[in-house]
Amino acid sequence: MPRGRYSLHDLHDHTPLGEEHFHCAPGPSGWRYVSQTTSPSGDHLGSVDLALDELGRPIRLELHAASWQVRGAALEGVTWVRTDPTGSHATEGNVRAHAFAGTSPAFLIAMSRLLRLTPASPTTRVRVVTFTDPVLAPRTVDQSWALMNSEAHPTDNGPLIVDEYQVSALDTGEQHTVHIAGDVVLAAPGIELEHLETPPSPRAYGSDLDEPDTDRPDAD
Repeated sequence: MPRGRYSLHDLHDHTPLGEEHFHCAPGPSGWRYVSQTTSPSGDHLGSVDLALDELGRPIRLELHAASWQVRGAALEGVTWVRTDPTGSHATEGNVRAHAFAGTSPAFLIAMSRLLRLTPASPTTRVRVVTFTDPVLAPRTVDQSWALMNSEAHPTDNGPLIVDEYQVSALDTGEQHTVHIAGDVVLAAPGIELEHLETPPSPRAYGSDLDEPDTDRPDAD
């Protein structure tokens, strides 16, 4: 069960935004990630609880930030309920998308488990609903993911496979690189792995989402 700590930074000026203390683990029905986020001063900011099925689809998502709350799951695309800090207003949303996204490293791992790309896989287009901090406002975006390289690094526990992904925002053309080992993000824009107590869990290869319109919502 990987357990550790990420530091989070502003994408533009690299201002420290806080830390995310996490643990995650594969199970008989999929994979789960749980974390707590804190500010640079140590104050509690929010939490993430994400569970995936064996195909990498989000079967349960619960986000908390600034007293806002989101609960979601894969249902006719993705469906969610967003509740305001007073708890008196709840707004439901549904988009024919593949997955959720956000600032947490959990969502990068979730996408890698959904796509299961290999270096021979074509670039894959996906539609995601991303929740923006600090009020968890939903926004639908299209991305493309490509696995550029997989490299084995020797460790005391055997070879560690590090995957290098190129992720592109299709609305702006902006590209960035994400490095993932199993179910741990080693580095990504705004994210750095600061501490890891146990080795990452291995991931499965071989995607069933090479064509987004097979058994999932069409990303077009």
